[in-house]
Amino acid sequence: MTLVISGASGHLGRRTAEILLDQVDPSEVLLVTRTPDALSDLAARGAVVRHGDFDEPGDLPAAYAGGERLLIISAVDMERRAAQHAAAIQAAKEAGVGHVAYTSIMNPVHDNPAAVVPSHSATEDALAASGLSWTVLRNGLYSEYRGDEAQLAADTGSFHHNLGDGRTAYVSRDDCAAAAAAVLRGGSEHDGQAYDITGPALLGAADLAELYSRLSGRPVEAINVPDEGLIEGMVGAGLPDFVASLIASFGTAIRNGYLDGQSDSVQQLTGRPPATLESVLKAASAAA
Repeated sequence: MTLVISGASGHLGRRTAEILLDQVDPSEVLLVTRTPDALSDLAARGAVVRHGDFDEPGDLPAAYAGGERLLIISAVDMERRAAQHAAAIQAAKEAGVGHVAYTSIMNPVHDNPAAVVPSHSATEDALAASGLSWTVLRNGLYSEYRGDEAQLAADTGSFHHNLGDGRTAYVSRDDCAAAAAAVLRGGSEHDGQAYDITGPALLGAADLAELYSRLSGRPVEAINVPDEGLIEGMVGAGLPDFVASLIASFGTAIRNGYLDGQSDSVQQLTGRPPATLESVLKAASAAA
């Protein structure tokens, strides 16, 4: 059975590929990427690496050819990616792929204010209408992205947020990759399933402040600010407007309860409990 990862040179794609290469015959792993040279080390382990670009949809059926189960990792351009994903799904169908899994977000409903939702929702709709067997992996917010916030809190004794009283279950990228690998290796039990991929605990701003304080050994205060104030502060610190607005939109979604799901999907899919935010931040600090 040939297992395909489309978008294999990104952080999540590479980690999923590494996990698969430890679990199946490497010749059964097909990695599709715009930058094949970036995966030369995985090719050396026996994976098949092919060029494929969402912006060149006519070439994607050949890139996916021979694949039986495909993971489409969401692209980065939110303005164009719904169309890119739809083209990739169509290419998978033309290539004879039997099952497609897609990395989405929790609760991709119309009212969810997270800026990524419209493209994820459109892709889920396209996948459901494709006639292919499918699985959706609705990943929570990455624990790794809290690292800069934790460091700033340690340095300044505070962090600004727009979470209000909302909570979410941050999940490690490694757990998202392990869950994706499990679905790719699996079978019909995953057909038509939408899995919330989350960490083990719902955390709010007060929980984050307590954690950052414990990790740094210094008191940390969580300071709630309006969305506009948070965006203004991030732009003032050098972030582009669209990045600041994107980050703030996740906080808005958390505050309004759209990202407050917590599931046991990681445990059920991988056979191991999900990593805590604390363990991820400690590992990152040790590596640094």
